[in-house]
Amino acid sequence: MIGLMKVACSFLCCLVGVVAGMAQETVAPAKATVVVVGNPAPVTLGDSNRSVVIMNTQQRPFAFQTIEDRLRTDPSTYIEQRGAGGAQADIVMRGSSFAQTLVLINGFRVNDAQSPHHNLDLPVPMDAMQSIDVLHGPGSTLYGSDAVGGVVDFLTAVPETTALRLRSGVGSFGENEQAFTGLLVGRRWSEVVSVARNFSTGFTPDRDYRNENGSTETRWKTLLGESDVLLAGSDRAFGADQFYGSFNSWERTKGWFASIRQELGTKTSAAFGYRRHSDIFVLLRNDPGFYKNQHIDQSWQGALRRSDHVGAHSSLFYGLEGDGDSIHSNNLGNHARNWGAGYLDVDVQWKRASITAGLRQEIISGGYSTASPAIAGSYWLNESVKLHGAVGYGFRLPSYTDLYYSDPATAGDPNLKPESAWNYEAGLDWFVGAQSYASVTGFYSRQHDAIDYVRANANDKWHASNLTGLRFAGVESAWTWQAAHNQQVKLAWTLLSGAQQALHGLESEYVFNYPVNNAYAEWTIAPLGGYMLHNRVGITQRYGKEAYPVWDAAITREKGRIYPYVQISNLSNTGYEEIEGVRMPGRSFTGGIDVVIGRLAK
Repeated sequence: MIGLMKVACSFLCCLVGVVAGMAQETVAPAKATVVVVGNPAPVTLGDSNRSVVIMNTQQRPFAFQTIEDRLRTDPSTYIEQRGAGGAQADIVMRGSSFAQTLVLINGFRVNDAQSPHHNLDLPVPMDAMQSIDVLHGPGSTLYGSDAVGGVVDFLTAVPETTALRLRSGVGSFGENEQAFTGLLVGRRWSEVVSVARNFSTGFTPDRDYRNENGSTETRWKTLLGESDVLLAGSDRAFGADQFYGSFNSWERTKGWFASIRQELGTKTSAAFGYRRHSDIFVLLRNDPGFYKNQHIDQSWQGALRRSDHVGAHSSLFYGLEGDGDSIHSNNLGNHARNWGAGYLDVDVQWKRASITAGLRQEIISGGYSTASPAIAGSYWLNESVKLHGAVGYGFRLPSYTDLYYSDPATAGDPNLKPESAWNYEAGLDWFVGAQSYASVTGFYSRQHDAIDYVRANANDKWHASNLTGLRFAGVESAWTWQAAHNQQVKLAWTLLSGAQQALHGLESEYVFNYPVNNAYAEWTIAPLGGYMLHNRVGITQRYGKEAYPVWDAAITREKGRIYPYVQISNLSNTGYEEIEGVRMPGRSFTGGIDVVIGRLAK
């Protein structure tokens, strides 16, 4: 611990020293980066009042093997991965539980009503995505339930040229992957079709997996405005050894997603989304008849949104939303619930200052209602330095698993209360010329009725319970430096401290599973011949555990029409666990070739 703190302190000193020594300019690419998540309308990163991270998935497409690897570049976003290759993973943000992160696709909710363990069962392949926007802290004012610790929005790509992309690769542990993406662009319409699959025999028994997903998205412009229709589906089967206890389990999930968004002029839009997800779970793979669950859940969402300018410096955003979900399960039973919401958000910008204030009122079937307020502001000290701060409220309805699940090791509680949290943050952004961007943010979160699973001893079942007395405080820092036209360096570190005072001698399943230190370093260089070398080193120290490093690397050609690539995961061959008892793979290699017919836009 002491050694890690010394390294972290040295890292911050170097960061400040290097940044301070650079010449200051007034224009930075970060100021032009468009932010969608956390704001009622798109703004630039420089104009955002919240702590936001933007990951462009079209840049360096072979630097990262999975979506989870992309998310690991944000140390405030901790990935609890069970299945390798993207089979299953949870998102923990700022110490919140894996259930307290809201996942969106183009602003549509895709959180699973049965279990948040399926929130990253994304039906859209990574090749069809443009960016991943990450909001730190609560977002219930804009997005409703589940946005307690943060929000992750996966945005699909808008094609600019007609092209065809084909990829195939093989790797360690019987890894095999293929992908196809077709782009068509007309005068007033566009089409993106993308399919991908990967499978492996597993790095250890009962850790095999097979992932398949595909999507098609059509956009066209009419006299009313742009129309957007997205259809997507996924199918994942994987060995789940030790995932949920000392069992050699097996699981298969399928997902279907459809959304339509229609502009109604320049100020109004309407949207509707539908999601269906199924889950087959076998507790003992060698004895499927001993215990088996089958769940099918569905959800729908509709929204009508409008924006108006109020004077020269203010904008008003307001709308109505309706949501519902249901489940049919041999274990959880048959249940359904609906809720409606109205929200109002005011954005005021004046010279160097900006303030955003919003309120959402949610009414949920069963007699529960809640209000989610938030206020955020920023102030430019000069042309390069911006101060920002925010206070916000987030809440989450219990999942159907939290309420009704029962197996030999776990029991739900139908009397659980919704959980909520207040979050406070303040920070500084420094745009240092066109080459560098640095940020530091301090935050504090206070949770109420947090949902966790507790037990008296190892012989007892895990019981779903509401807890009080959960507090988290921390500091997140990041620095990006474009050292030269062909070199980029990124450093980031999040320090987190938690207070858990409500267990009263009980054991907790999730409360203590967060990193107290999570640091990340990335170096990308394009030395010659159009080849790119990417190195990524993460150092993580979970609560009560020793720190561990994980080193990933990739090399690929980024010019021409043929792109050979090699990806190395866990080059350091570190033995580690992101979930207690679930071992992660050691060193592995994946290599292949990507062919482009046509021309991709840069």
